[in-house]
Amino acid sequence: MTGFQQIGIVGAGRVAQALALGLSPHSLAPPLLWARAPDKAEAAAARLGCAVTEHRIDRLMQSCDAVAIAVSDDAVETIAAELAAAGPADRRPFVFHVSGRSGAAILEPLHAAGALTAAIHPAMTFTGDPQGEAARMKQARFAVTGSSPQAIELAHRLVGLLGGIAVDIAEERRPLYHAALCHASNHLVTLMAGASHALRNAGVDDPAGLLAPLVRAALENSLDRGFDALSGPLLRGDSQTIQSHLDILAACCPDLLPAYRAMGLATLDEMARGDAQRVSPELRKLLG
Repeated sequence: MTGFQQIGIVGAGRVAQALALGLSPHSLAPPLLWARAPDKAEAAAARLGCAVTEHRIDRLMQSCDAVAIAVSDDAVETIAAELAAAGPADRRPFVFHVSGRSGAAILEPLHAAGALTAAIHPAMTFTGDPQGEAARMKQARFAVTGSSPQAIELAHRLVGLLGGIAVDIAEERRPLYHAALCHASNHLVTLMAGASHALRNAGVDDPAGLLAPLVRAALENSLDRGFDALSGPLLRGDSQTIQSHLDILAACCPDLLPAYRAMGLATLDEMARGDAQRVSPELRKLLG
């Protein structure tokens, strides 16, 4: 698959470094890194060993035929305006950001200036291990939203270079897509923290060790079977067990009680979507 003449990366953080490493084999010239803090860009380039720094954003824009904006969500709009002001009028570079929240519309100044623009969000976590993350991009899903059919085609091509799988998301559905990801991943962390806190109060020294087999099995089963993987007292309609949970949480972990009630009600709602008769009115009353 054909690569690019030169790829520019705006940013020097975790995602920027993983992108630079993953895309460097597909850039004829070494990727250029630019960041507002030049020392961070230089440190990132030295760490990677496959990229060089550019201290001026206008030169990066003028040198590259593909530019990735890998900065915080709130900084994308400002960077897009700066890049649009710096871009040459006689070229149509491909410029994309990697924010999950926004689509291609946030890059409108660049689109208006003639650039091909897109949002390409890798649906994975980044912990600061560029080598490992570049490897995990292979077979990862990337949410693609483009400003034109040509931009979407380029976005799919770039995802293919990374070894990933492109998933098209409409512009107006982008916030919904991001909310779903955050609900699944971020709230899972909160859920685990609450369960671990309760287990410590119950006298468990290693909550993670106790939870790991149970939670991993539940996750794998839910990915494989969807909501049919549900088990436990709500499914069985065991109101006495749920009442005992509410009583002990109120006594020992009151901070966890609102989340337990909310997740319990959400579970009952999902059960009712399949068959309203499955949901015990007594359980809903207890949790409500």
